[in-house]
Amino acid sequence: MKTYMANPATVERKWYLVDATNMPLGRLASQVADILTGKNKTIYTPHVDTGDFVVVINSDKVVLTGKKLEQKVHRYHTGYIGGLKEVGYDRMMAEKSDRAIELAVKGMLPKTTLGRKQFTRLHVYKDANHKQQAQNPELITLKGVIE
Repeated sequence: MKTYMANPATVERKWYLVDATNMPLGRLASQVADILTGKNKTIYTPHVDTGDFVVVINSDKVVLTGKKLEQKVHRYHTGYIGGLKEVGYDRMMAEKSDRAIELAVKGMLPKTTLGRKQFTRLHVYKDANHKQQAQNPELITLKGVIE
């Protein structure tokens, strides 16, 4: 029996629509990262980009469990001397909840050129309106929705 190796020319990409309402941020990000890398497919090959496109809607309704909303902090550096900035997740979720999801998913993708290419197929929107209606994304339900 031969081992199957995916070929970039033969990979078929699908569009998926994910509703982030009442989903914990980490669970949502890990499942979206699996779809972007192609780990949900039987043809997954580590060195070939076999992932699909993902559109995440309702990012304003994502949930942070425990005390993460008050205690979790996003740190980044501007590149200038003394340019370390901190943004609390309470402020980030209020102002840029789509950016919070992008950061969580990006952290779960490979830190290679392949991971950067996979990240470009993620589209996150704050509400239910999105620009990808022409692609007819398939609505999927992910595990871990908080009731």
